[in-house]
Amino acid sequence: GNYALDALTSGDNNIGVGLNALTTNTTGSDNTAVGYDAMRLNTTGANNTAVGRDSISNNTTGARNTAVGMNSLNANTTATDNTAVGYNSQLLNTTGASNTAIGIYSLRQNTTGGNNVAVGQSALLNNTTASHNIAVGYNSAYNNTTGTRNISIGPYAYENSDTENDNLAIGYEAMHTDTA
Repeated sequence: GNYALDALTSGDNNIGVGLNALTTNTTGSDNTAVGYDAMRLNTTGANNTAVGRDSISNNTTGARNTAVGMNSLNANTTATDNTAVGYNSQLLNTTGASNTAIGIYSLRQNTTGGNNVAVGQSALLNNTTASHNIAVGYNSAYNNTTGTRNISIGPYAYENSDTENDNLAIGYEAMHTDTA
């Protein structure tokens, strides 16, 4: 597409398909960007894969990230080792590293939290800075913002908790209203 890999100076083994894909990449190598504005602002980040409109579009130096789906990892700038699969998954992540989000809106609000796993639609959706959480299931740990080291498995499990730490919720609506 137009402007794909337009600024490339010395980066090797890059693929840019779509308007503005990898358009500001200068020395980053081994990147694949497919879609409108995919990895648009990447300059030196390497070993990234972006598939979908605006996926990893604000990344500059972040490396080893994988984003599949429109807006996945959109705000990522320097974070590394993230995986985001699904529309708006890890949408606001900027520097949070080593997160895995699979499902539409999973880890959508995360900005700096790291080492989180969210599987299922809207799992850990409101997590912002918390780390070391695992949420599996529809709306699992949905309202967690800063609570750390929590595990929630099941639809709506731990859904309304926001800042608590070190909890385990397993089953449909387990600890659903916990806000202590």
